[in-house]
Amino acid sequence: MSDEAGRQRVVIEGVEPEIDGGRFPIKRVIGERVVVEADIFTDGHDAISCRLLYRGPEASAWSQVPMQPLGNDRWRAELTVTDQGRWRYTVTGWVDPFKTWRRDLEKRVDAGQDVALDLLIGAALVRNASRRAEQGQRRADARVLAGLADDLEKGSDPETRLRMALDTELAALMDRHADRRFASYHRELEILVDRVRARFSTWYEMFPRSTGLEGRHGTFRDTEARLPYIAEMGFDVLYLPPIHPIGRAFRKGKNNALQAEAGDVGSPWAIGAAEGGHKAIHPDLGTLGDFRHFLEAAKEHGIEIALDLAYQVSPDHPYAKEHEEWFRKRPDGTIQYAENPPKKYQDIYPFDFETDSWRALWEELKSVVDHWVAQGVRIFRVDNPHTKPFPFWEWLIAEIKREHPDVLFLAEAFTRPKIMVRLAKLGFTQSYNYFPWRNTKAELTEYFTELTTTKVREFFRPNLWPNTPDILTEPLQIGGRPVFVQRLILAATFGASYGIYGPAYELMESTPRERGSEEYLDSEKYQVREWDLERPDSLRELIALVNRIRHENPALQADRGLRFHPADNQQVLCYSKTDDQGSNVILVAINLDPHHVQSAWVDLDVEVLGVPRDQPYQVHDLLTGARYLWHGSRNFVQLDPHSIPAHIFRVRRRVRSERDFDYFI
Repeated sequence: MSDEAGRQRVVIEGVEPEIDGGRFPIKRVIGERVVVEADIFTDGHDAISCRLLYRGPEASAWSQVPMQPLGNDRWRAELTVTDQGRWRYTVTGWVDPFKTWRRDLEKRVDAGQDVALDLLIGAALVRNASRRAEQGQRRADARVLAGLADDLEKGSDPETRLRMALDTELAALMDRHADRRFASYHRELEILVDRVRARFSTWYEMFPRSTGLEGRHGTFRDTEARLPYIAEMGFDVLYLPPIHPIGRAFRKGKNNALQAEAGDVGSPWAIGAAEGGHKAIHPDLGTLGDFRHFLEAAKEHGIEIALDLAYQVSPDHPYAKEHEEWFRKRPDGTIQYAENPPKKYQDIYPFDFETDSWRALWEELKSVVDHWVAQGVRIFRVDNPHTKPFPFWEWLIAEIKREHPDVLFLAEAFTRPKIMVRLAKLGFTQSYNYFPWRNTKAELTEYFTELTTTKVREFFRPNLWPNTPDILTEPLQIGGRPVFVQRLILAATFGASYGIYGPAYELMESTPRERGSEEYLDSEKYQVREWDLERPDSLRELIALVNRIRHENPALQADRGLRFHPADNQQVLCYSKTDDQGSNVILVAINLDPHHVQSAWVDLDVEVLGVPRDQPYQVHDLLTGARYLWHGSRNFVQLDPHSIPAHIFRVRRRVRSERDFDYFI
């Protein structure tokens, strides 16, 4: 044990937030607070001081914030992150002789004891602080402290000396130049800071090849023409399935038929053909120049393009011919295709990440991301990341974000909970999740309580999707329009980030390929589809309204402010979301029954809502425009799924103006 360690008397435990002992970073976006707490204590009765230390990605020196006591040796401080990249923070604490001396001096004075000797002890402490200030090149402070030490030691007026000893200015100077030689330090922890879109985003998924007219294969120019439609609905991220050449060997036909017929376009996830692989564009979509033009057009509409990152190849991919060492071979010498027994995917070869050439494979896969980043893409939806090694993802994401901290990765991993959590820890910005299969009041309450109030909220950002090209859940198949409306509102208000696969969603596509399947009949994964976007029953206007509500209310732009409120009907779910300042409060009451009118008495936590118990307050339904005057915690709701199954209330508190009339804010 070192000489210093033997005299480090302060213990630091229970630091929060801390993920797996500091193995992984917590996550924030620019402008968010990080509240840090720790148990900090020492032996005996000496007073201690403690600090939260932090530094941004480009900072070489630590900034510090004094930690405040919460009681029972628990301390707290907070910082605000202002730049993208990796931040560091830690906690330090030390026995503080001056703070101990000052505390005990006050007690002795209150007891009427003689403190002449105590003032001499204090003078020595102040003189030592003067020397530390001098050594730290703070000469002005050093002179002030030296003068105060002289006055404490030699001053003739006891009352003046005592007043000087207890002066807050002296306390601040002593705190600035405290003796930290034997300070204890916690290990350094990290914060991965992203741009705001990592926390709040509204996604729309669409197949570009289905944007052509009269059944023609769509192009990027056709997809550009669809941008106003998407923007009008309020989406800010447009996610495209793979845009690369599609293999011809073992190409799947319509409805996943094993044999393709003439004219079948195949699955976009069977990547690679004679025209190129992961860095190429399907020739029917256009050229790289067309793609860049499309990116710029999307930007003009306030839309960012997300590309699919699917690390797998078709048998026709150049990798399969030029780098056979990157794939697993079967006993007959052929490359092993993808399988999930009894299912076989002969049109896809997975990479062998245990190959002896794994380093070259990793670098090549990184170069795919580098290529599309160079074109201007900053968001990637990653296909099946749980089927690739964890060390690969940790390396890839860290390398990309080191060079381009604004790049975001969405993990499409509908898999076991611990695997999903691990991927989020490794660096994935957002994550698909179990929302599509959480339908009852109990399921939704339990799941979203876990996501928003436990430690997982420090690193797992859910992106909620009621449907995807792979997922048509049973409620969407049988519940009709009410379920599509219900699941839209749940996704958009539970999640700061959510998405829909369209136009299937707004047109309420609900026919499965066969009974018991979650696959769509005539799925776009295997064929070009035509969509009647002007259908009068489309949900596009409702979607636009819901997204406008999200953009106008900060409470819906984060996940942390979610709280549930009891309702006496199991078919009625009630919850609220509040922004950090408590100035924007959204209250949602929703009928989970798609068939019948349901009513309930809800018991609101008025403290959470920030409204008085004994005065009226207004709830403004942002879906219908209706306003209701409520009072206290217990109130009544009735919801008809065939008109609108939910209220999205803005809670408005009553205030009195200078002219002595009431209004609501």
